[in-house]
Amino acid sequence: METTDAIAVFTALSQPTRLETLRLLMAHEPAGLAAGDIARQLEIPQNTLSTHLAILARAGLVEAERQSRSIVYRAVIERVREITSFLVQDCCGGRPELCQPLIAEFTPCCAPKESSHV
Repeated sequence: METTDAIAVFTALSQPTRLETLRLLMAHEPAGLAAGDIARQLEIPQNTLSTHLAILARAGLVEAERQSRSIVYRAVIERVREITSFLVQDCCGGRPELCQPLIAEFTPCCAPKESSHV
């Protein structure tokens, strides 16, 4: 990721509603959420949400897909990976043990869920 791309991502996320929108969409991966559902959950007007979603889309953080009469938005996980990698690419000066706590932070959210057999 280029520095200018990273700045665009951080600019998009520097507003509370946009940050909460991305976090909400991350929680609903891979299904995504319809624009109306996002607006209801965040308690904001749909026209305001549209502006925020457009900014997030320009930064490459969300994508939209028409499903019948709804537009469903999803987080672009690859873009989140890119910005995370950008932040830590020069981490720890060759001492990987220093990055271990950071890596451990991501493990619980990404571990496969165990199925319970009765």
